[in-house]
Amino acid sequence: MAFVARARPLAVCARWQRTPRASLSQCTTSRCASSSSSSSSPVSASEHPFRIAVIGSGPAGFYTAYRAMSKIGSAKVDMYEALPVPFGLVRFGVAPDHPEVKKCQEKFDEVASSPDFTFIGNVSVGGPNKHAEGSTVPLDSILRHYNAVVFAYGASMDKTLGVPGEAALKGVYSAREFVGWYSGLPEHADLAPDLTQGDEAVVVGQGNVAMDVARMLLEDVDVLRRSDIAAHALDALSRSKVKRVHVIGRRGPMQAAFTIKEVRELMRLSDVTFHPVDKTLIPEDIKKLPRAQRRLMEILVKESDAGVPPPDGLPSKSWSLDFCLTPKEFRARHDDASRVGSTVFERTTLSSAFDPAAWALGTGEMVEVPSSLVFKSIGYKSAPLPEFADIGVPFDDRRGVISNDGQGRVWHEERTQEATMSFGHFPGLYCAGWVKRGPTGVIASTMEDAFATADAIAKDFASGASFLRPQQAASGWEGVRSEAGVGSAQVVTWADWRRIDGAEKERGRPIGKEREKFTKTADMLAVLR
Repeated sequence: MAFVARARPLAVCARWQRTPRASLSQCTTSRCASSSSSSSSPVSASEHPFRIAVIGSGPAGFYTAYRAMSKIGSAKVDMYEALPVPFGLVRFGVAPDHPEVKKCQEKFDEVASSPDFTFIGNVSVGGPNKHAEGSTVPLDSILRHYNAVVFAYGASMDKTLGVPGEAALKGVYSAREFVGWYSGLPEHADLAPDLTQGDEAVVVGQGNVAMDVARMLLEDVDVLRRSDIAAHALDALSRSKVKRVHVIGRRGPMQAAFTIKEVRELMRLSDVTFHPVDKTLIPEDIKKLPRAQRRLMEILVKESDAGVPPPDGLPSKSWSLDFCLTPKEFRARHDDASRVGSTVFERTTLSSAFDPAAWALGTGEMVEVPSSLVFKSIGYKSAPLPEFADIGVPFDDRRGVISNDGQGRVWHEERTQEATMSFGHFPGLYCAGWVKRGPTGVIASTMEDAFATADAIAKDFASGASFLRPQQAASGWEGVRSEAGVGSAQVVTWADWRRIDGAEKERGRPIGKEREKFTKTADMLAVLR
């Protein structure tokens, strides 16, 4: 997801205590120090606090905040989040049956416990807040009241296939919508996918998010009851008729993006059969492959040899990895022209079956796969904030990222009648996470990326580089709130979040769950009233 945090959560800093600023500089774990290209000692404090606004409260935002606070002695971080609750895709993107991955939230809570950190929930930056109960502050107001701004708001859009039936037919969903639905994201709480229309589902894409979707469709509901899955999703999955899931990619197993951990989890599902893969796409001498690829090919071969597809008519669930197929059309059911009934794929051939970088070429041969449900897992995409064009922040629409130098410094552009001219770095503007590098990687890689951005900020601060307000005291959130007219009752603080957190856990306790999430922002805010 794909974002999905598949690596074991990495500690922010085992020695960091909750209050003293000095402890922020005492991080001696190799993981915390490994990505730093500058001195590990904090930069000495300046006359005024160095105020940083972080837009987005996912892993990229929190890891950037932590690193910047540990590197710059005078740093004070205000974190803006449109929802009343923090953590982004850790809360709403990590699969509910992967609670161990969400433990990084405990470290983020340590970050938020610092007196130099302020959480500003239920407040979006730029453009209207999609949550009716939330507030919005203009980006230009943020720029007036901070020394530096870090864009870490992730990717909230879907890539599209652009094939017939994709937008018109019921039953065709993006994986992002489906994951948000079963994870309790308010934006998708009302998705209500009908899982009772047939027994075959197609997942287009073969990344880790695709594997998550397949696993949620096939997993024993009693297993999911113990997770933090949304109640409405648990109810729908308990009534699901899906028995067969095709996870389909346009290339082969050597080019697939899923990890061995994800495959193993699907292989180990109780009472679920794996259909054998096409072994002509797997190298004969697997032992010569690099370790990661070797292990992945070995498990595919082993499970293909062991697995026997269930006879037609039996209720057993099953799944398959179908390679070298690219979608061309979603076709309606014969008895319902409004709903998807099958997916047409073109068979592909690879430029080199065993080269991880091989590309797929269409053969003209078409294959039709029954599918009462389709989930498109072909990637996410970030979108620019509405005010970017006005202030000269360049956004790469093709890649879905803010144009930057690779270390997180945002480029500055000024458009003239003759041409678009670039003038180097935009003083004080930075980016981190998916909006910086694209929607790829796991939590570990997001941490490294965020650390690189924070290190760039610290390096610029130490070298006397220009920032948004280099010579004057910045007022931060207090200045923005006063200017934008946002009342304190509209803002969710970290203490408020802990009340919501406690209420969710209390709701989950009687039914044996860690928590029962609120899936409506109004219900979250009602806890505070």
